[in-house]
Parts: sequence; structure tokens; C-alpha cells
Amino acid sequence: MTEAKQKPIAEGLFTLSDKPQLIGTHCKSCGDYFFPKTFTCHNPKCKKKEIEEVLLSRKGKVSTYTVMCYPPPPPFIAPKDYKPIPVVAVAFPEGINIIGMMEGCEEKDLKIGMEVEVITGPLYTNKDNEQIIAWKFKKI
Repeated sequence: MTEAKQKPIAEGLFTLSDKPQLIGTHCKSCGDYFFPKTFTCHNPKCKKKEIEEVLLSRKGKVSTYTVMCYPPPPPFIAPKDYKPIPVVAVAFPEGINIIGMMEGCEEKDLKIGMEVEVITGPLYTNKDNEQIIAWKFKKI
């Protein structure tokens, strides 16, 4: 059996490295940050809308969480032994919250305010034997 090739869930969302970072947009005019990256500033009060692509901080704090008790719909391919997945909203120093799955953590261990860092990990393996990779969070 051949090993699955890794492929990001979408291009331009995160870096593929041992210390991954999410890729966002920063407006140099108003200072707002956005994820995923965008072609314009979405702040309605911003006049100049001068944007730049930036790498966001690797660490943040859990602002809220929930648990996905049911498998997500396709294209996600849930294993037969699907286990509930903790999902967190993480407040980043840039002033934005980003939602993602929590890796290696059970619901009982989740705490608002706990520090986490960005990681990447497999989401599922598609019909072409490609392992689809997504950003996730891990407790520090």
C-alpha cells in the first residue's frame, strides 16, 4: 500500500512547516487583521484599505469551545469509529478569533483562557489517497 500524499485543505491558509502559521491579511490603514487572507479590508470605517499578507501569531488563548458530536458532512470522510471532536475559538494577539479543531485534548480538559498554538494535522484521506491537512490547535 502506498503512503498517502499530504495536501492542504486549501492553498494559502497556512504554512507547511514544523512551526506552522496561519496566513492572514493586515490593513495598514486601520490596523485590522483578517483570516483567511482577503483582497480588501472589510472594516466599513476604513478609508484607504491598504492591505498586506501577513503570518499570524502561532499562539493564542481559547475564548470559547464546543464539541462536534456528529461527523461533519462531506467532503469530510469520518472513520467508522468517529469520536467527538473538540472545537475551539482562539483569540489571537492580532485581535481576531479563529475557529479550529483541538488536537490531543478531551472536553474535560478544555478551559477558557488556556494557551494553545497552531499545528497542522490530517483531516481525512480522500478517494485519491491524498491525506487532507488542516490547521488545528494544541495545548501549550
